[in-house]
Amino acid sequence: MPTSGARGTARPAPAHPHPPTANNHPHRIAIIGGGPGGLYAAALLKRLNPHRHITVWERNTPTDTFGFGVVLSDETLGGIEHADPVVYDALRAHFTRWDDIHLTHRGTHHTSGGHGFAALGRHRLLNILQDRCRTLGVDLRFHSEAPYPTWLSETHDLVIAADGVHSATREAYADAFRPHVTGHRCRYVWLATDFPFDAFRFEIAETAHGLMQLHGYPYAPDASTVIIEMREEVWRAAGFADLDGHESTDRCARIFADALDGHPLRSNNSSWTAFRTVVNHRWSHGNVVLLGDAAHTAHFSIGSGTKLAVEDALALAACLEEQPTTAEALAAYEAERKPVVASTQRAARASLEWFEDLARYVDQPPRQFAFNLLTRSRRVTHDNLRLRDAHFTAAVEREFGCPPGTPPMFTPLRLRGLTLRNRVVVSPMDLYSATDGVPGDFHLVHLGARALGGAGLVMTEMVCVSERGRITPGCAGLWNGRQTEAWRRITDFVHTRAPGTAIGVQLGHSGRKGSTKLMWEGMDEPLPDGNWPLVAASPLPYRPDSQTPRELTRPQLTEVREEFTAAARRAARAGFDLLELHCAHGYLLSGFLSPLTNRRTDAYGGSLDRRLRFPLEVFDAVRAVWPEDRPMTVRISATDWAEGGTTAEDAVAVARAFTAHGADAIDVSTGQVVADERPEFGRSYQTPYADRIRHEVGVAVIAVGAISSWDDVNSLILAGRTDLCALARPHLYDPHWTLHAAAEQGYDGPGVVWPAPYRAGRRPPRTGRTDAPKPRLTLGNRDRSCPP
Repeated sequence: MPTSGARGTARPAPAHPHPPTANNHPHRIAIIGGGPGGLYAAALLKRLNPHRHITVWERNTPTDTFGFGVVLSDETLGGIEHADPVVYDALRAHFTRWDDIHLTHRGTHHTSGGHGFAALGRHRLLNILQDRCRTLGVDLRFHSEAPYPTWLSETHDLVIAADGVHSATREAYADAFRPHVTGHRCRYVWLATDFPFDAFRFEIAETAHGLMQLHGYPYAPDASTVIIEMREEVWRAAGFADLDGHESTDRCARIFADALDGHPLRSNNSSWTAFRTVVNHRWSHGNVVLLGDAAHTAHFSIGSGTKLAVEDALALAACLEEQPTTAEALAAYEAERKPVVASTQRAARASLEWFEDLARYVDQPPRQFAFNLLTRSRRVTHDNLRLRDAHFTAAVEREFGCPPGTPPMFTPLRLRGLTLRNRVVVSPMDLYSATDGVPGDFHLVHLGARALGGAGLVMTEMVCVSERGRITPGCAGLWNGRQTEAWRRITDFVHTRAPGTAIGVQLGHSGRKGSTKLMWEGMDEPLPDGNWPLVAASPLPYRPDSQTPRELTRPQLTEVREEFTAAARRAARAGFDLLELHCAHGYLLSGFLSPLTNRRTDAYGGSLDRRLRFPLEVFDAVRAVWPEDRPMTVRISATDWAEGGTTAEDAVAVARAFTAHGADAIDVSTGQVVADERPEFGRSYQTPYADRIRHEVGVAVIAVGAISSWDDVNSLILAGRTDLCALARPHLYDPHWTLHAAAEQGYDGPGVVWPAPYRAGRRPPRTGRTDAPKPRLTLGNRDRSCPP
């Protein structure tokens, strides 16, 4: 029986392990790894079918464990309670529970309540699961190297690889599982102290070497987990790399002596490490399936490692019961768990990166800093934090400047001479419905409806500065007087019928992405006929089937710049309140900024400073003719989502350059620069780029991208991650999105004004019967017989 360590180095394995058993009750099951996930899977599968032969291999002894406390959510505990009440009761007897999160920073203490946590010692958890497995008849083999997965696959119906973040099984079948492991920028160490914190604790230490943070929580009546974390460069500058374990632990205790109330720290063979995010393309291969950290990891700052492993075990056991074959069960398990885990990993990454970039936020006002920390993962939001702790949330709002009863999204913002009455922007959305560049009735209804709908700022689609700068034949323009008058009709309607709503124009040129079909006829597909020649920074087609543009010459650059200035003059005459220069999404000016689309060898190509030169020349020319009191913004793609393209650091430099030239705000989008991009979609996924630019450049920003709820808007504004939120699809779904957001929050104030004909609808309509009599008494088992 050849062996391979459960968490060791794997030998090569065959590309095709044993195929899954054809029935839905695999009889012989091998589990590699005796952590919580592996043990719980063994207990569940044995309980569901006592005739199964289940063997767990664990290279360590039963008493070995790494880390100290484990936090489990109510959701996870509910699943355990329903699946195995014996395990749940044993866990419940040892839970330490608390509600508060306590943050200390620069001598200021903040406490937020109502969160609800349950934790117990990791050693205790393992003991409970080991005892349960023994009682059920699982064969536990501790201090034993697991056989190679090849042999296990051939001799068992199912192999569950729960062998951790360094999974040898995963590496043995790497070609099939296709793992992707990402390292991160902080070092951390798991420690403990022999006294109980009274809350989940976050402590920030500003040292001569940089910022260090403590994450701590109680897990027993007399003990707490303590995690110390800091950036790699801080860790090295502080000398931790040169200290042994005892010296390192003592030094951490001295740094956080106040938080620890003078108590010492202790380790459990703890060592400093950098977190690794594990993602696998597939979770099963033949009859081998990954579980827990072998399949995925999520940063400890949202406390999800053990939680996810236990939930994996629950789902895998359920799928094996529900599906007719093992193969279908493994497919169902992966289909059920991967979206849940992906969502958790996105939240964990947001939390991880927040702590990596902690220095960005430490100068925020104290309560805003605390709110930002609490909402860092986007799982906790303004609305549910208000429900958990209304007093704390109200204090944050007061510090921010919210008048009583006013949600953050309905506070005003001033840009130059323009005051926006709220923080909601109707994002630019291409309508492709113009005729010869002239906006018509559809534009009037579309923009007018959204202006009536309460947004502080309504933006046009990208309005093209020349006929040859169109994306499609249906694009709107501002290259002649007829178009100017048509836009004037729309701005007059907005200013007259929706007073207080501002309307902005976005000016742009298609560059190499022009001469294409209308979006619904084939996005980015070339026109079958009637094409016009394209120009760009470099002669590179957008797609293989796209037209190859001509590289702009110096005289042509001057001509394009003058087209922008002429369009800006027309925009001013048309009555627009704000002008945005479109330097994103691979259109002409964006094409100069990205190294993937600008291969010029003259003064307009090469370094970022040179690639910025023409977009800045256009900006300066437009700013010179745009009225001084009216603001100008710039939309950028903060990343190309492609190797070798624009980076987040580049985006900061681009934003800083435009700000230095007079931009009043940066509209931070991403991507759409190259056709082979690989964007990382998710809830408000582009906001971190806006957040970084806001804090590092000191300019107002507009966040955009998968912001869909008013709760998201309130959270982002109050945390200081953005100044404005631009929403597109929500406004397609509901033109009165902002009015309805006010109604749903019970807000009726100057931040949003219902048009006079609509005022009767400013409260949500009732649905269903609400006058049914309610039960008044509950008698239970009381004797209903009449008294004597």
